[in-house]
Order: sequence, then structure tokens, then C-alpha cells
Amino acid sequence: METFIITGAGSGLGREIALLLAKEGWDVLLAGRTLDKLLLVKEEIEASGGSATALQLDVTDPESLPEKLVQALEGKTVRGLVNNAGIGHFGPFGKMDNAQISELFQANALGTIFMTKAVLPYLEQTKSGYVVNIISTAGLRGKTNESVYSASKFAVRGFTESLQKEYEGSGIKFTAAYMGGMDTPFWEGSSHVADSSNFMSPFDVTRRIVEGLGDKEIIVERQK
Repeated sequence: METFIITGAGSGLGREIALLLAKEGWDVLLAGRTLDKLLLVKEEIEASGGSATALQLDVTDPESLPEKLVQALEGKTVRGLVNNAGIGHFGPFGKMDNAQISELFQANALGTIFMTKAVLPYLEQTKSGYVVNIISTAGLRGKTNESVYSASKFAVRGFTESLQKEYEGSGIKFTAAYMGGMDTPFWEGSSHVADSSNFMSPFDVTRRIVEGLGDKEIIVERQK
């Protein structure tokens, strides 16, 4: 069975990507920290005739990833990975504490790197597949009150572009996906965005990402 792995699949963009990939016939491995949310997405996929597995994991814990993946992927053929898991801390740089800075880089940059390192051996076995890194337009240009968040996303951009060169001709395609603000639970509890209802729909962004599998770069922003 050919499987796509999606991190941060319990809500928001990750959930939408999982639903669409399952609808298109892929088996999906739903990965994330909150098992209850993953199981709800799994039930939704299976109710529509799709195939899904829920796997609780923490992308910032590199020691646990290989063993968890081996168990969850038994009998499956990995065709792709979507690195969607991430967090946001926003505000003036001078008021951001060191714990928030570390957490941003652990989740957004190192989490993507660790997960990619754990999954790549499966793709190298078949010499084909896709890795999609969800970066945000904060990885294209700096933004006010997003200095460290943007820095973590620029790190993922550099990581992705380097792997595109390193694996050129290997059959494994790396995509950098940049999108503007979306109306998702990402903004819950944040004073950085008071009302996300005018942002893009995660479904519309998802469609562009899935259609662009294999492209080096996908940029999705609301048209003015």
C-alpha cells in the first residue's frame, strides 16, 4: 500500500491535506502529538472509504522517530512526506523570551529536519517519492513581529533548497510550499491576528499543494 505521511495532521492545513490525499486514493499516516485529534481525522477518512492510520509522535524527538515509523509503516510503501507540523510565537523581538525562541526552532526547523531524516531511507529504497515542506510566506520575506518565526521558516527554506540540489536526479522530489495566512486553529489564543476569518481557506491552499506535488516551489497568497 502506497502511503503519504503528514505531520501536524490533527487539524488545520495538515488535516485538509490528509483528507484530500485520502480522497485521491493514497493511504495516509496521520502523525502528530494529540492522538484524539488524529483519531477524529482517521474516522473521517475511513467514513469516506479512505485508508488512514493515526500515529502519535513528537517531531522534535529524533531518537523516538525511527522506531515509531518502523512499527506504523510495516507492510506499507512510503511515497511521500508532508512536513506540516509547526508552531508560532509572535510579537516584538525584544519581548520574546528564550524559551519561545528555542521552541520555534525546535518545532519548525529541527522538527522538519529530524522527520525528513527519519523518512528519507524509505524513499531512497524505491528511488522515488515526494517531500513537501510547509514553510509559509514568512520564509520568503521578513515580517513585523515575526522575526524569530520568520528565521525558523527561512531555515526550512534553506534546508529544502539544499536537498533539491543534493537529491537532483534521484527520483525524490522536494517541494517548498509558501502560503499566506489561512483560517485555521493555528491562530487560536494568539493576539498577533485578531480575526483570521478573512484569511485563505485551508482547502484552497491544500488543492494547490496537492496539484503541485513534485514542483520545486509552490506559492499561494490571497489575490489582491
